[in-house]
Amino acid sequence: MFLKLLNDYEVEIFSISEIEKILNHPFSNLNGILENLESKGFLSRIERGKYCLANFRDENVIGSFISGDGAVAYWSALNYHGLTEQFPNVVFIQTTKPKKDKSVFGTNYKFVKVIPQKLKGIIKEGYGARTYRITDVEKTLVDCFDYPQYSGGYAELIRAFVNAQLSGERIIDYCKAVSNIAATKRMGYLAELFEKKELRSFISFAKDQVKDAYNPLDPQGLTSGPFNTEWKLRLNISREELLDIANKQY
Repeated sequence: MFLKLLNDYEVEIFSISEIEKILNHPFSNLNGILENLESKGFLSRIERGKYCLANFRDENVIGSFISGDGAVAYWSALNYHGLTEQFPNVVFIQTTKPKKDKSVFGTNYKFVKVIPQKLKGIIKEGYGARTYRITDVEKTLVDCFDYPQYSGGYAELIRAFVNAQLSGERIIDYCKAVSNIAATKRMGYLAELFEKKELRSFISFAKDQVKDAYNPLDPQGLTSGPFNTEWKLRLNISREELLDIANKQY
């Protein structure tokens, strides 16, 4: 009966705490039912209190589901949005809740905890039981400049930013939420250098955020290169290198 109800309600992934409400049916020994179905190979246990059908392996849905309020983000979202062809061997999940990295059904998950104000710019993808949360294009890029170590490589991130068609207003909104002046300056400098006309409003906003302190253009690069006084950036990636990065095809 339990499996029939799952099928009738098109439930493929669920938590013990919510399944009776979802199926609109109480069970006298729910734990026993689940253990029996798992032992017979009808269900798979994801983690304590969370299950899915035995053949359910949608990694984005699983990652979003087990994080609670989280969303697929960073390098994983870059790949999903077609901004990089490099495929991460980890699914990155942004969440406000502390959660240890883990492996589920052979897929590794990296949970990046952020303050609640940073958890925005989230859209839903998929359908039915396979719906999951993921950051939109603009938020994905802002997040990656905020935490470039989760972006899959700084050159790839620069190329993605330069080649993507973006909304200036969304970028401004997300930069305000993330509140990382160095990341805002880097994006502003790149937007101006590559004459991204759709980001004129963002470029003006970014210039207003510039403070006296200098930051390297590549936060993980060498402490070398000329200083750009307008953007207060140390250009440890030359203009020629940036042009080469932007023009390379995937």
